[in-house]
Amino acid sequence: MHKIGIIGLGHVGTTVAHILLLKGLADELVMIDQNAKKVEAEYYDFADSFARTEHSAVLKCNDYGELADADIVITSFGDIEATAKTGDRFAELPINKKSAVEVGRKIKESGFNGILLNISNPCDAIVNELQKATGMPHNRIFGTGTFLDTARLQRAVGAHFGEAPQNVSGFVLGEHGNSQFSAWSTVRLDGQPISQFADAGKVDLEKLDEEIRQSAFTVVAGKGYTSTAIATCAVRIVEAIFNDKHEFMASVYLEQFGTYIGYPAVIGKNGVEKIVPVKLPADEAEKLAASAKTIKDKEEA
Repeated sequence: MHKIGIIGLGHVGTTVAHILLLKGLADELVMIDQNAKKVEAEYYDFADSFARTEHSAVLKCNDYGELADADIVITSFGDIEATAKTGDRFAELPINKKSAVEVGRKIKESGFNGILLNISNPCDAIVNELQKATGMPHNRIFGTGTFLDTARLQRAVGAHFGEAPQNVSGFVLGEHGNSQFSAWSTVRLDGQPISQFADAGKVDLEKLDEEIRQSAFTVVAGKGYTSTAIATCAVRIVEAIFNDKHEFMASVYLEQFGTYIGYPAVIGKNGVEKIVPVKLPADEAEKLAASAKTIKDKEEA
């Protein structure tokens, strides 16, 4: 029996809930949002679908007490309009920082002892705030981080060469935001280093990196928000936890920087099972350190 809580039922939180229910990943789903009418509407919309779906679940609404025995809580509160208007996820920080303190306190008071996954932006900074508010150990609280941006890298590189994104491996590291970077030293296409394709003049890595960084805003410009890709990433992490898959993903806490940041970590039934050191060339190591500094400086400003 799996019980999942979702705090924040905007475009992303609702899409996460929808995918979880369609996949049958939640036997009980607790939906929490400041907008009680929205929660009630989603309750009936989901409940009305169960007579026609393969899976169903027990739905519970706006009760933090129900999180006490939840396996996973997903935080997805926020104000996408702030990001859309500025092109900077840190525009949501003043809003979401207050929410993180309040939500974190309520999660702690509920007696929750599972794994907390944050989506809310700026993702890395908000995980920092949630961790401080809840007092949870770092291995049981983390964010989606650059897991989504890495998927965007796979899509962009694959599309450039006319291949499936699954044929591309590697990582986007750093902040889930403007200071992120494609760690090209880690990227492979069909098992071959991407650098060899760049050396042969078949790809402009700098141009491709900027395309990946701006992918979210391309989506936002057309529909006003992002939802499907990030929700899919969150659900993939849920599956990794429930199935103890030990997959690479997430925004995790790095002691050397004193902050959460997008970096390869193995996720399993205990949350962050281990962080895998990546040997980066000097220029990429500098970018990672600079990105960590960006997160800390803006959070503390």
